[in-house]
Amino acid sequence: MQSRILIVEDDPLVSMMLEDCLAALGREPVGPFDNVTAALAKIEEGNVDAAIVDVHLANGETSEAIVERLNERGVAFVITTGGFIAPPGSAYANHPILHKPFTISSLEKVLDEIDRAQKR
Repeated sequence: MQSRILIVEDDPLVSMMLEDCLAALGREPVGPFDNVTAALAKIEEGNVDAAIVDVHLANGETSEAIVERLNERGVAFVITTGGFIAPPGSAYANHPILHKPFTISSLEKVLDEIDRAQKR
């Protein structure tokens, strides 16, 4: 079970919901971080077991650099989106997607999915 979950999300309401849901599911939220620079710095610090990453961030940023770094480090992640504006890059391939709006049940399902994947 992944316990420390990095949150990369630029919407404050969604971030708060993720923090509350993760805590209710017995996971420790790390963040939230709303931009690429801050998220990459936290990833470099280490001590995260998995991540929840929004595709599109504020100021036109995408999270592609973040998911590339997570892939390099072997950190499992879930993609969140309200709908892709453009097709996501290959760095996002083969990772679960959590569509907004989401429920605690749908969040738990994708977290369990990455837990199972890492045990293989």
